[in-house]
Amino acid sequence: MMSEPKIESVMTPSPYSVALDAPIGAARKLMLDHHVHHLPVTRGSELVGIVTDRDIKLLLGPELGSPDPKELSVEDAYVSDSFTVDLHVPLVKVLATMVDRQIGAALVTRHGRLAGIFTAMDACLALQKLLDDEYPPPPDPA
Repeated sequence: MMSEPKIESVMTPSPYSVALDAPIGAARKLMLDHHVHHLPVTRGSELVGIVTDRDIKLLLGPELGSPDPKELSVEDAYVSDSFTVDLHVPLVKVLATMVDRQIGAALVTRHGRLAGIFTAMDACLALQKLLDDEYPPPPDPA
């Protein structure tokens, strides 16, 4: 019998993160440079929350410049009560909570320290792998 998959098996390990006091522009650039939509937020080595591209867009307004981004830090946009789970939590529990809370990411910790992130994209990749394994595509005709 297969064991229930844990979040550790499908998370993105060692994600990019941003400091709480970093300029908001630096967080946005990090997201754009690495094609990510969620960044764990840290104060020193302590995980304190998450900031998303949507949080930044809402803060900066429709033109992405009101108020002046140079005057803002990650602290102005981040969410401190982010969904955080231990890496040994069953995947199904994480998915159920994300659906229930209508959120796009979970921060994954090991001994209270950031170990990874699990996003809706990670969920799609895991589902794709499951479906590919269960329903392999037919071989290409030669």
